[in-house]
Amino acid sequence: MGRITEKFKELQAKGEKALVSYLMVGYPDYETSLKAFEKVLENGTDILEIGFPFSDPVADGPTIQVAHEIALKNGIRFNDVLNLARSLRKSFEKVPFLLMTYYNPIFKIGLEKFCELSKESGIDGFIVPDLPPEETGELKGIMKEYKLSLVPLGAPTSTKRRIQLICESADEMVYFVSITGTTGERDKLPYERIESKIKEYRSICNKPVVVGFGVSKREHSKRIGEFADGVVVGSALVKLVGQKKLKELGQLIKELKSGLM
Repeated sequence: MGRITEKFKELQAKGEKALVSYLMVGYPDYETSLKAFEKVLENGTDILEIGFPFSDPVADGPTIQVAHEIALKNGIRFNDVLNLARSLRKSFEKVPFLLMTYYNPIFKIGLEKFCELSKESGIDGFIVPDLPPEETGELKGIMKEYKLSLVPLGAPTSTKRRIQLICESADEMVYFVSITGTTGERDKLPYERIESKIKEYRSICNKPVVVGFGVSKREHSKRIGEFADGVVVGSALVKLVGQKKLKELGQLIKELKSGLM
């Protein structure tokens, strides 16, 4: 049983839902990003999503696009991402670490090498937003060898057949996006529509499902936690880190997590 499955079982036993927190390695600089990752873990993050900077982050909105750009300007490369994961793993042994990356870096580095180095550094799985479930075969085959989990994305437009494909490509969990479009903070979310989609998902797939894109406050996490297994928060956290507001970052994590308990 992997760390992801163990975490969901642990949360279920406590009657809680998962808080998945996303941050970018090297934004606004490497040291600040390391402190920020530590801060979100210390304040209640259940699953960590580690952002690997890329030049064409098509799924990300303006806040995270800027983080990609600045991290790349800071010279952040795969080794820096691995070093950060290794450093965090020493203090947070049981927290699942997911590497959020696009397919191009995996391909350029080499599928086998990417998986081997990720596993050695304490990574538990990958989120690859531009890799459709129909094309996961080669990567999944190698990931299986290294006991890494693929976390596919589902969308509000996903048909039942598509959800079935997504479920089949998922190892331990699925990430459903709340809205069509890119990541980013939003005041309001279409709860009823999201809930309806999650009900449809549950009729097809029994793997845990978390909801992201637009989640940024306690009201969001509390409402979505009523029907999903957790929430993913990114832009709201990345924004605070960019401003070096680490105290406020810790407070927001506590507020988001309190809505899931």
